Amino acid sequence: MAARQSGLDSFSLFSSSGDKIPLGFGFLDPSEKPPLLPLPACVEVLPSEVSSSVKYAVEPVDLSGLTLLKGRVSTQEVFQLSNSDLVPGKYEGGLKLWEGSLDLVKSLKSELQDERLSLNGKRVLELGCGHGLPGIWMGLEGAAVVHFQDFNAEVLRCLTIPNVNANCLKKSPSFATDVREWNTDAEFRFFAGDWSEVHQILPHTWTNEKEQNCCSSLDQPVGYDIILMAETVYSVSALPHLYELIKKCLNRPDGVVYMAAKKHYFGVGGGSRRFLSLVEKDVDKMILFSPAIMEACLVAEVADGSSNVREVWKLHFK
Repeated sequence: MAARQSGLDSFSLFSSSGDKIPLGFGFLDPSEKPPLLPLPACVEVLPSEVSSSVKYAVEPVDLSGLTLLKGRVSTQEVFQLSNSDLVPGKYEGGLKLWEGSLDLVKSLKSELQDERLSLNGKRVLELGCGHGLPGIWMGLEGAAVVHFQDFNAEVLRCLTIPNVNANCLKKSPSFATDVREWNTDAEFRFFAGDWSEVHQILPHTWTNEKEQNCCSSLDQPVGYDIILMAETVYSVSALPHLYELIKKCLNRPDGVVYMAAKKHYFGVGGGSRRFLSLVEKDVDKMILFSPAIMEACLVAEVADGSSNVREVWKLHFK
């Protein structure tokens, strides 16, 4: 694995001079429209709703000296799908442990060790969480709030919550009741729904544009301090919804986004650079964030031959 650390690779996504950074992609073509499928209901999934009917096997994952536990469940058993990575609009790949999730944990660990990241008291949201390993790690390392979001409630019930339990549940030979406690003070909550609608049930979001503009005068912080996402930018049609959700959820002016993704997802058009291009095209809307200018820094690049080039980016306000 080859990794290139941040420091040299950074640029302003939104420049007051109006200069554009060529990323090799344009905005969405008018013909690229999301499929017209009914969206699942947005719901909070309680830890007590963990599935007991689906076989869950746990195994360790070594992340450069850090060991986390991750589960394995069958897509056939949960979704009646055989050997499928995803089915747009029905199943978005949450049962598979994607490489970007591991890249993200390693990068977050490095950021914390180098004091570029602080977790004490922070509110964290992991979008498209699947296994939820980045969010789990942040909860173990001192984050006050960790909320997990996935398109499918089944993923949360059958995999994310069991993974949180496997990594964070207090070890005890037996439990006298059904009440179990995690060995961290973090508040873990789980939310299912499409990116276009799930903000309606997330606890820490901006309610309107006026509130966004007046954020500096608010006595209490609004939004999540850290947003995590791994392998979420593969679908071109979903990128605008993802970006709008981030704007509704991210604390200003101190919030940061950590994004792990492949540079390009060949065959589907998405990728980290496509997402950054989309964000840059939002220059005309930046009056909502004024006077903040957002900057993106390349935290790590991974080219280990197991897939096309993968990247971890950090987006934050200057």
